[in-house]
Amino acid sequence: MGSRVLWGDRPESIRLAAEIIRAGGLVAFPTETVYGLGCDALNPDAAAKVFEAKQRPTFDPLIVHLADQAMIETVATSVSPVARRLMDAFWPGPLTLILPKHLSVPDLVTAGLPTVAVRIPDHSVARALIREAGAPVAAPSANPFGYVSPTTAQHVSDGLGDRIDLILDGGPCLLGVESTILSLAGARPELLRPGSLTLEAIQMVIGPVDRATSSQETAHVPGQSPRHYATRTPVTVLPAPRVWPVLRGCERVGLLAMSEPRDLAGQFHAIEVLSPSGDLREAARHLFSMLRKLDALGLDRIYAEPCAEQGLGLAIMDRLRRCATPS
Repeated sequence: MGSRVLWGDRPESIRLAAEIIRAGGLVAFPTETVYGLGCDALNPDAAAKVFEAKQRPTFDPLIVHLADQAMIETVATSVSPVARRLMDAFWPGPLTLILPKHLSVPDLVTAGLPTVAVRIPDHSVARALIREAGAPVAAPSANPFGYVSPTTAQHVSDGLGDRIDLILDGGPCLLGVESTILSLAGARPELLRPGSLTLEAIQMVIGPVDRATSSQETAHVPGQSPRHYATRTPVTVLPAPRVWPVLRGCERVGLLAMSEPRDLAGQFHAIEVLSPSGDLREAARHLFSMLRKLDALGLDRIYAEPCAEQGLGLAIMDRLRRCATPS
Protein backbone atom coordinates (compact mmCIF):
# COMPACT_ATOMS: atom_id res chain seq x y z
CA MET A 1 0.00 0.00 0.00
CA GLY A 2 1.34 3.45 -0.91
CA SER A 3 1.37 6.65 1.07
CA ARG A 4 -1.74 8.80 1.30
CA VAL A 5 -1.79 11.42 -1.48
CA LEU A 6 -3.68 14.73 -1.23
CA TRP A 7 -3.91 17.70 -3.57
CA GLY A 8 -1.49 20.27 -2.21
CA ASP A 9 -3.47 23.36 -3.23
CA ARG A 10 -6.26 22.68 -0.72
CA PRO A 11 -6.11 24.39 2.72
CA GLU A 12 -7.20 21.24 4.53
CA SER A 13 -4.32 19.32 2.92
CA ILE A 14 -1.81 21.94 4.06
CA ARG A 15 -3.21 21.90 7.59
CA LEU A 16 -2.96 18.11 7.85
CA ALA A 17 0.55 18.10 6.38
CA ALA A 18 1.68 20.80 8.83
CA GLU A 19 0.25 18.80 11.75
CA ILE A 20 2.28 15.79 10.61
CA ILE A 21 5.45 17.91 10.38
CA ARG A 22 4.92 19.37 13.87
CA ALA A 23 4.32 15.87 15.25
CA GLY A 24 7.67 14.66 13.90
CA GLY A 25 6.35 12.92 10.79
CA LEU A 26 7.37 12.97 7.12
CA VAL A 27 5.59 14.76 4.27
CA ALA A 28 6.60 14.73 0.60
CA PHE A 29 5.84 18.02 -1.11
CA PRO A 30 6.41 19.70 -4.47
CA THR A 31 8.96 22.39 -5.19
CA GLU A 32 9.86 24.05 -8.47
CA THR A 33 12.91 21.74 -8.75
CA VAL A 34 11.98 18.22 -7.52
CA TYR A 35 9.73 16.76 -4.82
CA GLY A 36 11.18 16.96 -1.32
CA LEU A 37 10.79 14.66 1.68
CA GLY A 38 10.19 17.09 4.53
CA CYS A 39 10.48 17.03 8.30
CA ASP A 40 10.85 19.60 11.07
CA ALA A 41 14.44 20.76 10.57
CA LEU A 42 14.88 21.44 14.29
CA ASN A 43 13.74 17.96 15.39
CA PRO A 44 16.61 15.43 15.31
CA ASP A 45 14.25 12.45 15.72
CA ALA A 46 12.24 13.57 12.68
CA ALA A 47 15.45 14.05 10.68
CA ALA A 48 16.49 10.50 11.59
CA LYS A 49 13.23 9.26 10.01
CA VAL A 50 14.17 10.98 6.73
CA PHE A 51 17.52 9.20 6.62
CA GLU A 52 15.83 5.89 7.44
CA ALA A 53 13.05 6.26 4.85
CA LYS A 54 15.51 7.17 2.07
CA GLN A 55 18.25 4.78 3.29
CA ARG A 56 20.45 7.85 3.09
CA PRO A 57 23.93 7.88 4.66
CA THR A 58 24.23 10.32 7.53
CA PHE A 59 27.31 11.99 6.03
CA ASP A 60 25.01 13.56 3.40
CA PRO A 61 23.47 16.78 4.81
CA LEU A 62 19.92 17.99 4.21
CA ILE A 63 18.80 21.29 2.69
CA VAL A 64 16.65 23.38 5.02
CA HIS A 65 13.67 25.05 3.34
CA LEU A 66 12.22 28.36 4.56
CA ALA A 67 8.95 30.16 3.89
CA ASP A 68 10.52 33.64 3.82
CA GLN A 69 13.73 35.49 4.61
CA ALA A 70 12.59 36.27 8.16
CA MET A 71 13.02 32.56 9.01
CA ILE A 72 16.74 32.68 8.24
CA GLU A 73 17.48 33.74 11.83
CA THR A 74 16.24 30.37 13.11
CA VAL A 75 18.88 28.38 11.19
CA ALA A 76 21.84 30.68 10.43
CA THR A 77 23.92 32.88 12.74
CA SER A 78 24.82 35.53 10.18
CA VAL A 79 23.94 36.71 6.68
CA SER A 80 26.66 38.55 4.76
CA PRO A 81 25.92 41.42 2.36
CA VAL A 82 26.73 39.06 -0.54
CA ALA A 83 24.25 36.51 0.80
CA ARG A 84 21.58 39.17 1.15
CA ARG A 85 22.09 40.31 -2.44
CA LEU A 86 21.67 36.75 -3.65
CA MET A 87 18.57 36.21 -1.53
CA ASP A 88 16.99 39.40 -2.83
CA ALA A 89 17.81 38.45 -6.43
CA PHE A 90 16.94 34.74 -6.46
CA TRP A 91 14.67 33.84 -3.53
CA PRO A 92 12.18 32.30 -3.80
CA GLY A 93 14.00 30.15 -6.29
CA PRO A 94 16.41 27.29 -7.01
CA LEU A 95 19.43 28.66 -5.12
CA THR A 96 20.74 26.98 -1.97
CA LEU A 97 23.20 28.98 0.13
CA ILE A 98 25.71 27.51 2.57
CA LEU A 99 25.76 29.75 5.66
CA PRO A 100 27.10 29.60 9.25
CA LYS A 101 24.84 27.27 11.22
CA HIS A 102 22.67 28.22 14.20
CA LEU A 103 22.99 25.95 17.25
CA SER A 104 19.27 25.16 16.97
CA VAL A 105 19.90 23.05 13.87
CA PRO A 106 20.68 19.41 14.81
CA ASP A 107 24.05 18.04 13.76
CA LEU A 108 22.28 15.21 11.93
CA VAL A 109 20.71 17.72 9.54
CA THR A 110 24.10 19.26 8.67
CA ALA A 111 26.22 16.07 8.83
CA GLY A 112 28.10 17.58 11.77
CA LEU A 113 29.28 20.57 9.75
CA PRO A 114 29.37 24.12 11.17
CA THR A 115 27.33 25.29 8.17
CA VAL A 116 23.76 24.84 7.00
CA ALA A 117 22.29 24.67 3.48
CA VAL A 118 19.18 26.87 3.11
CA ARG A 119 16.78 28.05 0.42
CA ILE A 120 13.24 29.37 -0.15
CA PRO A 121 11.43 27.23 -2.73
CA ASP A 122 9.51 28.93 -5.51
CA HIS A 123 6.35 26.87 -5.08
CA SER A 124 3.20 28.03 -3.31
CA VAL A 125 2.45 24.60 -1.82
CA ALA A 126 5.94 24.28 -0.35
CA ARG A 127 5.89 27.74 1.23
CA ALA A 128 2.34 27.30 2.53
CA LEU A 129 3.36 24.04 4.22
CA ILE A 130 6.42 25.58 5.87
CA ARG A 131 4.47 28.63 6.99
CA GLU A 132 1.63 26.53 8.44
CA ALA A 133 4.09 24.19 10.18
CA GLY A 134 5.74 27.21 11.82
CA ALA A 135 9.23 25.74 11.47
CA PRO A 136 11.94 25.37 8.84
CA VAL A 137 11.59 22.12 6.92
CA ALA A 138 14.59 19.94 6.10
CA ALA A 139 14.01 18.11 2.83
CA PRO A 140 16.19 16.05 0.51
CA SER A 141 14.64 14.69 -2.68
CA ALA A 142 11.74 12.32 -1.98
CA ASN A 143 13.21 9.11 -3.40
CA PRO A 144 15.43 6.22 -2.30
CA PHE A 145 18.99 7.47 -1.89
CA GLY A 146 20.99 7.52 -5.12
CA TYR A 147 18.06 6.90 -7.48
CA VAL A 148 16.66 9.32 -10.05
CA SER A 149 15.02 12.31 -8.37
CA PRO A 150 11.18 12.54 -8.36
CA THR A 151 9.38 15.22 -10.35
CA THR A 152 5.80 13.99 -9.81
CA ALA A 153 3.82 12.70 -6.83
CA GLN A 154 3.60 9.32 -8.57
CA HIS A 155 7.40 9.11 -8.66
CA VAL A 156 7.42 9.65 -4.88
CA SER A 157 4.78 6.98 -4.31
CA ASP A 158 6.62 4.52 -6.55
CA GLY A 159 9.90 4.98 -4.70
CA LEU A 160 8.96 5.40 -1.06
CA GLY A 161 5.65 3.54 -0.87
CA ASP A 162 4.27 3.57 2.66
CA ARG A 163 7.52 4.67 4.32
CA ILE A 164 6.22 8.26 4.69
CA ASP A 165 3.06 9.74 6.19
CA LEU A 166 1.69 11.90 3.37
CA ILE A 167 2.35 13.11 -0.17
CA LEU A 168 1.16 16.54 -1.28
CA ASP A 169 0.53 16.47 -5.02
CA GLY A 170 1.39 19.74 -6.75
CA GLY A 171 1.64 18.38 -10.28
CA PRO A 172 4.88 18.01 -12.28
CA CYS A 173 7.81 20.14 -11.13
CA LEU A 174 8.41 23.19 -13.30
CA LEU A 175 12.22 23.04 -13.46
CA GLY A 176 12.99 19.35 -12.92
CA VAL A 177 16.63 19.68 -11.77
CA GLU A 178 17.72 20.37 -8.21
CA SER A 179 18.80 23.73 -6.86
CA THR A 180 22.22 25.26 -7.41
CA ILE A 181 24.35 25.12 -4.26
CA LEU A 182 26.65 28.07 -3.52
CA SER A 183 28.92 28.18 -0.49
CA LEU A 184 29.44 31.51 1.25
CA ALA A 185 31.36 29.94 4.12
CA GLY A 186 34.81 30.72 2.73
CA ALA A 187 36.68 33.80 1.61
CA ARG A 188 35.09 33.69 -1.88
CA PRO A 189 31.73 32.38 -3.14
CA GLU A 190 32.10 28.83 -4.44
CA LEU A 191 29.81 26.79 -6.66
CA LEU A 192 29.45 23.36 -5.05
CA ARG A 193 26.63 21.93 -7.19
CA PRO A 194 25.33 23.23 -10.53
CA GLY A 195 21.57 23.33 -10.72
CA SER A 196 18.51 25.06 -12.11
CA LEU A 197 19.94 28.53 -11.49
CA THR A 198 22.82 29.09 -13.89
CA LEU A 199 26.29 30.13 -12.84
CA GLU A 200 26.09 32.96 -15.35
CA ALA A 201 23.02 34.41 -13.61
CA ILE A 202 24.74 34.29 -10.22
CA GLN A 203 27.85 36.02 -11.56
CA MET A 204 25.72 38.81 -12.98
CA VAL A 205 24.77 39.66 -9.38
CA ILE A 206 27.95 39.07 -7.36
CA GLY A 207 30.78 38.80 -9.88
CA PRO A 208 33.30 35.92 -10.14
CA VAL A 209 32.50 32.62 -8.44
CA ASP A 210 35.00 29.84 -7.74
CA ARG A 211 34.09 26.30 -8.77
CA ALA A 212 34.81 23.32 -6.54
CA THR A 213 36.89 20.78 -8.44
CA SER A 214 37.89 18.24 -5.81
CA SER A 215 35.50 15.49 -4.74
CA GLN A 216 36.79 16.09 -1.22
CA GLU A 217 35.55 19.68 -1.32
CA THR A 218 32.04 18.61 -2.28
CA ALA A 219 31.81 15.42 -0.23
CA HIS A 220 29.44 17.01 2.28
CA VAL A 221 27.08 18.57 -0.25
CA PRO A 222 23.68 17.05 -1.11
CA GLY A 223 23.66 15.10 -4.36
CA GLN A 224 27.43 15.06 -4.80
CA SER A 225 28.15 11.35 -4.38
CA PRO A 226 30.24 10.13 -7.33
CA ARG A 227 27.30 8.00 -8.49
CA HIS A 228 23.95 9.62 -7.88
CA TYR A 229 20.62 10.21 -9.67
CA ALA A 230 21.21 6.68 -10.95
CA THR A 231 18.94 4.36 -12.90
CA ARG A 232 18.91 0.60 -12.42
CA THR A 233 19.67 0.22 -16.13
CA PRO A 234 23.31 0.97 -17.01
CA VAL A 235 23.75 4.42 -18.57
CA THR A 236 26.52 5.49 -20.94
CA VAL A 237 27.00 9.14 -21.85
CA LEU A 238 27.98 9.44 -25.51
CA PRO A 239 31.26 11.24 -26.33
CA ALA A 240 29.64 14.04 -28.35
CA PRO A 241 26.23 15.23 -29.60
CA ARG A 242 24.83 13.32 -32.59
CA VAL A 243 27.56 10.66 -32.32
CA TRP A 244 25.47 7.51 -32.07
CA PRO A 245 26.84 4.17 -30.82
CA VAL A 246 27.38 1.06 -32.91
CA LEU A 247 24.78 -1.36 -31.59
CA ARG A 248 24.82 -5.13 -31.33
CA GLY A 249 21.66 -6.75 -32.63
CA CYS A 250 21.06 -8.78 -29.48
CA GLU A 251 20.93 -5.75 -27.16
CA ARG A 252 17.77 -3.90 -26.15
CA VAL A 253 19.06 -0.34 -26.04
CA GLY A 254 17.40 2.99 -25.31
CA LEU A 255 18.46 6.51 -26.25
CA LEU A 256 18.01 9.71 -24.26
CA ALA A 257 18.37 12.40 -26.93
CA MET A 258 18.79 16.09 -26.27
CA SER A 259 16.80 17.07 -29.38
CA GLU A 260 14.87 15.31 -32.14
CA PRO A 261 17.21 12.75 -33.76
CA ARG A 262 17.02 11.91 -37.47
CA ASP A 263 17.36 8.64 -39.36
CA LEU A 264 17.42 6.42 -36.25
CA ALA A 265 14.25 4.43 -36.92
CA GLY A 266 14.66 0.85 -35.73
CA GLN A 267 18.14 1.31 -34.27
CA PHE A 268 16.95 1.73 -30.69
CA HIS A 269 14.30 -0.15 -28.77
CA ALA A 270 13.10 3.17 -27.29
CA ILE A 271 13.97 6.84 -27.72
CA GLU A 272 13.06 9.67 -25.37
CA VAL A 273 13.65 13.23 -26.58
CA LEU A 274 14.30 15.81 -23.86
CA SER A 275 13.36 18.75 -26.09
CA PRO A 276 12.37 18.47 -29.77
CA SER A 277 13.74 21.97 -30.36
CA GLY A 278 16.87 21.51 -28.22
CA ASP A 279 15.73 24.00 -25.55
CA LEU A 280 17.78 23.38 -22.39
CA ARG A 281 15.03 24.56 -20.03
CA GLU A 282 12.67 21.98 -21.49
CA ALA A 283 15.43 19.36 -21.46
CA ALA A 284 16.15 19.94 -17.77
CA ARG A 285 12.44 19.76 -16.91
CA HIS A 286 12.12 16.35 -18.61
CA LEU A 287 15.50 14.87 -17.65
CA PHE A 288 14.55 12.79 -14.61
CA SER A 289 11.09 11.75 -15.80
CA MET A 290 12.44 10.47 -19.13
CA LEU A 291 15.29 8.62 -17.45
CA ARG A 292 12.65 6.92 -15.31
CA LYS A 293 10.58 6.00 -18.39
CA LEU A 294 13.56 4.37 -20.06
CA ASP A 295 14.58 2.65 -16.84
CA ALA A 296 11.15 1.02 -16.56
CA LEU A 297 11.47 -0.78 -19.92
CA GLY A 298 13.91 -3.50 -18.87
CA LEU A 299 16.57 -2.40 -21.34
CA ASP A 300 20.14 -3.68 -21.44
CA ARG A 301 21.58 -0.17 -21.64
CA ILE A 302 20.63 3.49 -22.00
CA TYR A 303 22.77 5.83 -24.10
CA ALA A 304 22.52 9.53 -23.23
CA GLU A 305 23.39 12.31 -25.65
CA PRO A 306 25.52 15.09 -24.10
CA CYS A 307 25.05 18.84 -24.43
CA ALA A 308 27.31 21.87 -24.17
CA GLU A 309 28.23 22.66 -20.54
CA GLN A 310 26.95 26.22 -20.53
CA GLY A 311 23.92 27.64 -18.75
CA LEU A 312 21.58 24.81 -17.73
CA GLY A 313 23.78 22.42 -19.69
CA LEU A 314 26.23 22.45 -16.78
CA ALA A 315 23.58 21.01 -14.42
CA ILE A 316 22.25 18.54 -17.00
CA MET A 317 25.70 17.09 -17.66
CA ASP A 318 26.48 16.95 -13.93
CA ARG A 319 23.38 14.78 -13.42
CA LEU A 320 24.09 12.56 -16.43
CA ARG A 321 27.68 11.91 -15.37
CA ARG A 322 26.62 10.96 -11.85
CA CYS A 323 23.88 8.73 -13.26
CA ALA A 324 26.26 6.98 -15.67
CA THR A 325 27.63 3.54 -14.92
CA PRO A 326 31.38 3.63 -14.18
CA SER A 327 33.36 2.18 -17.08
